[in-house]
Amino acid sequence: MRRNVLRRFAHHGDLCQDLGALPAGADRKSPRGPAAHWLGWRPDGIWGNLASGPGTKNLTAPHSAIGSPAGFRQDIQGLRAVAVSLVLIYHLWPARLTGGYVGVDVFFVISGYLMTAHLLARKPRTAGDLARFWARRIRRLLPASFLVLAATAVAARLVAPPTQWELIAKEIIASALYVQNWVLAGSAVDYLAADNAPSPVQHFWSLSLEEQFYLCWPLVILAVVWLAGIWRLAVGLVARCVIAAVIAGSLAVSVLATADDAGSAYFITPTRVWELAAGGLVATLAPLAATRLPRAAAALLAWGGMAAILAAGVTYTAATPFPGYTALLPVAGTALVILAGTEHRSSPTGVLGLKPVQWLGDVSYSVYLWHWPLIVLFPFATGADLRWWDKLAVLALTLVLAALTKVFVEDRFRSALPAGRLVPAYRFAAAGMAAVAVLGGAQLAEVNYRSQLAEQQLAAVEAGKDPCIGASALARGPGTCAPGQPERMVPEPALAKDDLPDAYKDGCWSYDDFTDRPVCTYGDGKTQLALVGNSHAGQWLPALQILADKHGWTITTYLVTRCNLTTAPLDFNNAERTRNCLDYGRWVMDQTKGGKYDLVVTSARQSVTVEGESWQSTEAPAVAGYKSYLAEWAAAGTKVLVIKDPPYPGTRISSIPDCLAAHPEDPSACSGTPRSWHWMDPLERAARELDAPGIGTVNLDKYFCAREVCPAVIGSVVAFRDGSHITATYARTLAPYLDGPLRAALADRPGSAADRSSQ
Repeated sequence: MRRNVLRRFAHHGDLCQDLGALPAGADRKSPRGPAAHWLGWRPDGIWGNLASGPGTKNLTAPHSAIGSPAGFRQDIQGLRAVAVSLVLIYHLWPARLTGGYVGVDVFFVISGYLMTAHLLARKPRTAGDLARFWARRIRRLLPASFLVLAATAVAARLVAPPTQWELIAKEIIASALYVQNWVLAGSAVDYLAADNAPSPVQHFWSLSLEEQFYLCWPLVILAVVWLAGIWRLAVGLVARCVIAAVIAGSLAVSVLATADDAGSAYFITPTRVWELAAGGLVATLAPLAATRLPRAAAALLAWGGMAAILAAGVTYTAATPFPGYTALLPVAGTALVILAGTEHRSSPTGVLGLKPVQWLGDVSYSVYLWHWPLIVLFPFATGADLRWWDKLAVLALTLVLAALTKVFVEDRFRSALPAGRLVPAYRFAAAGMAAVAVLGGAQLAEVNYRSQLAEQQLAAVEAGKDPCIGASALARGPGTCAPGQPERMVPEPALAKDDLPDAYKDGCWSYDDFTDRPVCTYGDGKTQLALVGNSHAGQWLPALQILADKHGWTITTYLVTRCNLTTAPLDFNNAERTRNCLDYGRWVMDQTKGGKYDLVVTSARQSVTVEGESWQSTEAPAVAGYKSYLAEWAAAGTKVLVIKDPPYPGTRISSIPDCLAAHPEDPSACSGTPRSWHWMDPLERAARELDAPGIGTVNLDKYFCAREVCPAVIGSVVAFRDGSHITATYARTLAPYLDGPLRAALADRPGSAADRSSQ
């Protein structure tokens, strides 16, 4: 399931943006306020705290403003390098640094610190002050991001398979509008999106979240300044109280949301604001190195902060609930390094101040922008997964592109858009967003056009009633039907991804916490069948609908995502979901047992381990749980037919349509074998071993595999819509071969599973 990919995908966010570009014309000799000197403004517009060049080194000098140290912060610059390194290593070698995603949290704290310090040093009092602040953000951030989005849109169109175009186009538009984190939050809880490959702009979630913070946080500081004036209190005191309240509220939301659904909680703004606010709180305090604290003690605290960051990077994994309380470790560690504010040789700055480290911190924004599109698109261009030499090539190309982007885009546009004029900056932002959105929209238009052609092709093929279409190609035996031509694949791979049973559009599924109890009916005949189970039961609905129309049956659905109907508790890493799944199964049993239905049809995929078990040990207790459940049906006199889950590629090929789109001339590249596509089916095994009256099984494997080959395309029909679910089109071609076993089960004619599967 893609949820882990989404969840840890980046734990990636380069919040390496600088936060307080000052007006053109400011220089070190005549700074515009104390923040200008702190940020190390240069006449050419490059901030000292982002460059490896000389800057004021006296970090222990008196402070003229809250959070406004009187010099260039090599430690902050070095922290950027550490953070982006964590992200890079995690994305290229995830097994080597399993918690590298915490780099995003380091960036969040840095950004919150710099932004708040700048705002407190140059307190906003009017709408004009806010407009000038936001204009500086436009000049600093948007040119490079627009360049990368446009380049990615073009590159994706050239090398990515057509099945990915729609997803990429939508996310490019969302990234240009800086709402990508909310789009991904929706995808993280979207079961149908679980098997989608990550898009090359998925990393814009963190930039989107930061931009939302940049938009709102100045309003908070404006309110702080206003309240301090009314109450006649120090701005710093009011700021600390307000920021502490924000941290407490957002952290509470983060802990609760992560426990409920870490997939969506990872991306949404309310669960992350506290991390940026933590940096803001540090900005209201004087660095410890500037106080009477001994220099060695400040250095020791800074090393403790670095140790916390690295400990999280090394020990955290994809299974760590995140963000929630676990994000406290990297956030507190980063805050401690910044708060220490020491540049003593015995402190981390001795390492962070090295020129290569400072250079990497200087280009970290562009490094972050470029690295993920290269990682995602490189395999499409080469036709192979990233090998070690490919990863080194991606790393080198990332650094080269980042260096060029820093010099020719970031710095160039900062001076090209006049600092003293607001209209050019906002006009550029609007034009850039519109241009990128048009690129994405054009791609969506092409996707829609191709989908219309594919639908016409599918309708024409089905109308022709070709005897060799779909499952019949295998049923007729070897050599009877000519191999399907690649150009005749139906549905077309891009369309196959959305070739779903009607139960999805009709809202017939219990999702997420399994508390919903949707029931849908299809057909209006006297014979009553119940279709029961998770998505691998629902995938048989198209075939059952054909048979219901043919024989005058009514199909009633009891469908749920991931949850298995069993007495064995499943391990969802959430006690409430585990309990709710058991309750849902109990409810379905009460609704279906006895004489309420002429036949219960069920099937399931074991996608979750039994509680307390590993994948290696889960099959036996899973079989026992199903036996108990099936025995209750049998004791109540309920007839049950278990459809064996057919072979499917699973993790070996995460998406058959994507594979076919990548190999349009060679569908066999996406095929497998009964052995390689085998997965446990404890429900079918339990039904066979139970051998109870009225409990039967049907095995349709021979309509998926032949001659030790399991084709991805069978009789010109794409068999799978992802890595495990069959397409609705292929399911319909199986109706004739499911007909006999169903009628036998309804009549309760004696016969073994093997007998029924051949009828």
